[in-house]
Amino acid sequence: MSDSKIFILGAAVLVLFTLVNSTLFIVREGQQVMVLRFGDPQDQISEPGLHIKMPFIDQARVFEKRILNVDPPAEEVLLTDRKRLVVDSFARYRITNMLQFFQTLNTESAAQQRLYTIINSALRSEMGKVTLQDVLSSKRDTLMEEIQKTVNEEAKRLGVEVVDVRIVRADLPEQVMQATFTRMQSEREREAREARAQGEQMSLEIKSKADKDRTILLAEAKRDSEIMRGEGDRKAIEIYGKAFGQDPEFYAFYRSLEAYRNSLGNADTTLLLTPDSDFLKYFKDKLK
Repeated sequence: MSDSKIFILGAAVLVLFTLVNSTLFIVREGQQVMVLRFGDPQDQISEPGLHIKMPFIDQARVFEKRILNVDPPAEEVLLTDRKRLVVDSFARYRITNMLQFFQTLNTESAAQQRLYTIINSALRSEMGKVTLQDVLSSKRDTLMEEIQKTVNEEAKRLGVEVVDVRIVRADLPEQVMQATFTRMQSEREREAREARAQGEQMSLEIKSKADKDRTILLAEAKRDSEIMRGEGDRKAIEIYGKAFGQDPEFYAFYRSLEAYRNSLGNADTTLLLTPDSDFLKYFKDKLK
């Protein structure tokens, strides 16, 4: 085969490949395709498989069929109880109408920017109807449903459906957080001072009661001891009286011996007495 024939055959194969490549296109799972002719929509294909278009004239524009994520920037909102929150939200959407999406947004990046505005506007609108307590309670799910409903009313005109909206985080603004922290700190310090004051008061009351009980116990003990001592003295006197009644002379002698022992028992004691003193009666009797 001559070189010219080989060149012609190669050129024919190249033209045929280019023609086939320009005519056939594949729609994959998770994709949907719009066929455009000079920029005008001609067909919408959402089923996966091999499809045909006019070569060199038609263009296959691919759009996502899967759910897409959109993460708008945090937005500061004002609640109905005048509280401010910085809300960080997250949403998921899918393209439900390729033609409408193409005519209004054209690209996914444009869709994200538009949805940012719609979601933040819905957040401000719906959260302006609730209180901080509602946001922190079980009413939060109902709030998110209302936000999603509001977003979808706007989004359906763009050919998209928002399937989920969630609040990732809701924080107080920085200056409010600092003021709240300072107020909480002051409140805790006040409570600590009150607790210490109450503790000191209880301590004083306990000590006062203990001192009172101690004084009463000592007084009662002293009283009881005096009573017992008096009772003992009374019984001793009775015993001495009985003993004296039975033998007065012996009792006098016994008492004198006790007096001698108490007076003369100490070697350092000196007594100056006259010989006829009654104190020496039994000594004199003994000497006789």
